[in-house]
Amino acid sequence: MKTQSLLVAVTLCLTAAACSRSPQDEAASSARKPLAAPHAVIGHWGFDAAGMNPTVKPGDDFYQYANGKWLETNKIPADLTNWGMFTKLAVETEAQVHDIVETLPADAATGTAEQKIHDFYRSFLDVDAINKAGIAPAAAGLEAIAAAKTHADIATLMGRPDLGLDTPVNVGVTVDDKNPDRYIVSIGQSGLGLPDRDYYLKKDAQFVDIRQKYAAHIERMLGLAQEQNAAKQAQAVLDIETKIAQKHWPVEKRRERDLTYNLRTRAQLDGLARNYPWQALLAAGNLQDQKEFVVAELDAVQALATQFTSIPVEQWRSYLKYHYLVGHAAVLPSTFDDERFDFYGRTLNGQPQQRDRWKRAVQSLNSSVAEVVGQLYVKKHFPPDSKAQMLDLVENLRRGYGQRIRGLTWMSEDTKKAAIDKLRTFKPKIGYPDKWRDYSGLEIRSGDAFGNAVRARVFNWQYDVDRLGKPTDRDEWLMPPHTVNAYYNPTFNEIVFPAAILQPPYFDPHADPAVNYGGIGGVIGHEMGHGFDDQGAKSDEKGVLRNWWQPNDEAAFKKLVDALVAQYSAYQALPGLQINGRLTAGENIGDLGGLTVAYQAYHMSLGDKPAETIDGFSGDQRFFLSWAQVWRELQRDESLRNQMMSNPHSPGVFRVQGVVRNMDEWYRAFDVKPEDKLFLPPEQRVHIW
Repeated sequence: MKTQSLLVAVTLCLTAAACSRSPQDEAASSARKPLAAPHAVIGHWGFDAAGMNPTVKPGDDFYQYANGKWLETNKIPADLTNWGMFTKLAVETEAQVHDIVETLPADAATGTAEQKIHDFYRSFLDVDAINKAGIAPAAAGLEAIAAAKTHADIATLMGRPDLGLDTPVNVGVTVDDKNPDRYIVSIGQSGLGLPDRDYYLKKDAQFVDIRQKYAAHIERMLGLAQEQNAAKQAQAVLDIETKIAQKHWPVEKRRERDLTYNLRTRAQLDGLARNYPWQALLAAGNLQDQKEFVVAELDAVQALATQFTSIPVEQWRSYLKYHYLVGHAAVLPSTFDDERFDFYGRTLNGQPQQRDRWKRAVQSLNSSVAEVVGQLYVKKHFPPDSKAQMLDLVENLRRGYGQRIRGLTWMSEDTKKAAIDKLRTFKPKIGYPDKWRDYSGLEIRSGDAFGNAVRARVFNWQYDVDRLGKPTDRDEWLMPPHTVNAYYNPTFNEIVFPAAILQPPYFDPHADPAVNYGGIGGVIGHEMGHGFDDQGAKSDEKGVLRNWWQPNDEAAFKKLVDALVAQYSAYQALPGLQINGRLTAGENIGDLGGLTVAYQAYHMSLGDKPAETIDGFSGDQRFFLSWAQVWRELQRDESLRNQMMSNPHSPGVFRVQGVVRNMDEWYRAFDVKPEDKLFLPPEQRVHIW
């Protein structure tokens, strides 16, 4: 069972997820002016000048110009799949949370936040106790799977929140895109162990090899549980998932919000696939009384449900056993945990080394009791004045977007008015929630890592189910405050910036304004831009999924988007692997529109005064350099392949190059000429917002 699935906008590089100095530099350096705020965390003015490679021309490779020395001298830590600014800050935040958790008293009163965090964390760390318990904690789940005799029994197991199974027809609770004041049950395609359908369908040697290694991994995992005929069962799992993949929509089609909104009554759901045991699936999650549902990938869900009863129960049992074991591997004996990492970490993502147990304990806390941890984090690490400064930045970006929209030549006045109304009603959330979620009903026991994970999952599932029939909570956050990320939520028309991202290099209250506008300003603009990307623009100012565009404007917008899609589709991330410009369109629009508006807001903040030159760099140069360093990253090829095939974010290098070469201001700032490699003729540059 899955919980809410709303649009999360900025890549978290941990999961994704991302020129020679100008001729006047040396002469200008003798006329440097002192900074008004000399205490920037990074460098002299909030920027890592030492990380640049000034031997590269900005117009040939701006990414290398801004980041070349850093890229050359840094390495990806053995326990990570990438290394960059997001990852570095996430690792630092993880260490901050670790320090907080380590100081919690062991004798905290039962039921307090301190007790829950302490006991959850310590139990997860106690590998000796987990190994000693063996597979016994999972025995009840495995016995229930083994006892399944009918397809209705299988559907019941798939719907049980305590088992935590990711299954072909997956059910969750979400906000209704066409009625954001209510929650509704969503049903969509899922059920694959590999990242995307193409991993099963492509015939390239690399994917054939991955499938063989996946089957071998499944066999070993089942063997650890003393399953008979593990090789035969592993092949059955792979066969089932291949059949599932054949029914799945391509990942780029799943982005289309109008296509994935299909409201159905219970009778219509039953009629979608009459042989599918809908009652058993829904009752297992306490959803049997619901009257309406949103079906996402309609014909795919229908095909998956119809196919369900054609697969023998015996094979479904093998499928469920594997997914149950791999889903709980972190709280099962080390042999299970190591086997899971060997495939999903080392083989799929190229990660040489498993992360330290304490780091994964912090991650597990974040997935189970996130806001409890968040309360303690913000008390120690989020200064109140950062929130006030961020709100000022947001309002400046809002004004900048307003000016840009009013000045558009391709949009009619009627559509401009609707766009301005939407911009005006954007709700910013900064730092942390105004009210915290209540976890008092969640029981966490000392020494019970497996049970704690199960109880947290059931608690979180029931929390969502209990909201059905109630007004939506517009104060809710979909990320805890110690997340290095940000998002735009189209159904609430809100932009959200957790406390952890409001740190250098993204935001530094003592840095040069050009750095802040190129960093966090670009991020703010990106999130606002999601309200006007090819999918976010399908919701109005109230968050309602509907078309508020005049037909001619919609056609003009589509033409601009298609041009940007064509640009990004020409970029090659790995040999033979191009960016999917359609999949990444929303993020690319967010980057381009966000940085364009951040630039305008930066100049608005200067008033009528020109920016001073610092260390030989003009204000405009510092602005673009800041954006370039935000997205610098190193990534393992295997992880990059996964990102290209299943993630809507472009790699960091193209989040820089792909944006700046469409901005006239960048050409002027670095005197980029037609003979330079990144040069685009003016008529080929895409200007959307």
